[in-house]
Amino acid sequence: MSNTGITIYGCEQDESALFKEISPRFSVTPTITDAAVSEDNVGLALGNRCISVSHKANITKPIIIELSRTGVKYISTRSIGLNHIDLQIAESMGISVGNVAYSPDSVADYTLMLMLMAIRNAKSIIRRADIHDFSLDNARRKELRDMTVGVIGTGHIGKAVIVRLQGFGCRILAYDHCPNISADYLPLDELLSQSDIVTLHTPLNYGTYHLLDYQRIKLMKDGAFVINTGRGSLIDTEALIQALQIGKLGGAALDVLEGEEGLFYFDCRGKPIDNQLLLRLQQLPNVLITPHTAYYTKQSLSDTVEKTIINCLNYERKNKI
Repeated sequence: MSNTGITIYGCEQDESALFKEISPRFSVTPTITDAAVSEDNVGLALGNRCISVSHKANITKPIIIELSRTGVKYISTRSIGLNHIDLQIAESMGISVGNVAYSPDSVADYTLMLMLMAIRNAKSIIRRADIHDFSLDNARRKELRDMTVGVIGTGHIGKAVIVRLQGFGCRILAYDHCPNISADYLPLDELLSQSDIVTLHTPLNYGTYHLLDYQRIKLMKDGAFVINTGRGSLIDTEALIQALQIGKLGGAALDVLEGEEGLFYFDCRGKPIDNQLLLRLQQLPNVLITPHTAYYTKQSLSDTVEKTIINCLNYERKNKI
């Protein structure tokens, strides 16, 4: 049996090591580069119909056109989200696109951590402790069991978040355009008006862009918290900042952010930051920002690498020449 070739772009060191370790088991020959796919390096895919890309790179129309000319027929993204790929152009060029569903536990665990940190004002507490101010907050905080949590999106990750929340004894509400689990589903506006915490786990697409905008944030309970481990553009960040500044919202914990590209995953110490939304959010004492790291565990890496290979092999089997 001959080996199947896959070109893997934007591959980090630990990903590369795992691809090299696992590939022989599947009779796969990987071509690996740490460079993101671009018009300049599509030649690395010559002879391979399948490629793998990272969620950190935007796969634009010019890149897809060049990939098609090189003979690429399938793109497997090492992520759940597909919003970084121009799907319409890919379809028009006859290129199929697939994602990977890694273990939801990494993001679900991280979501609960951010939720608990947000409602207990952990950012201010830690910052004060770092300068040896060990005084207590003026206001006592609520316990999670006494709050209502609204979960927007009940796919694998949203479901895993709900399972974890059940252990805290809080009231849980859910919204999804296709209800798929046993949960207390409500229309979105009703969920927003009843929730003390809103956590986002829906894919980013045309219909969910700025899902939380000015009008929907106005519907939220005074003092409510927003948690986002999904995609930055699910929230109109300008509207979020204004709601935080006037005290409409009690706080936010964001692992993703509009305009994070070129900032998150890079050491930007000593460099000017031109994302004004990020700078304004970081000035607020009740906002936690982390750099799109919720997924970043050993288990999710293992799942992602193996399922990337399986995706490509499944495509090849279904589309034998």
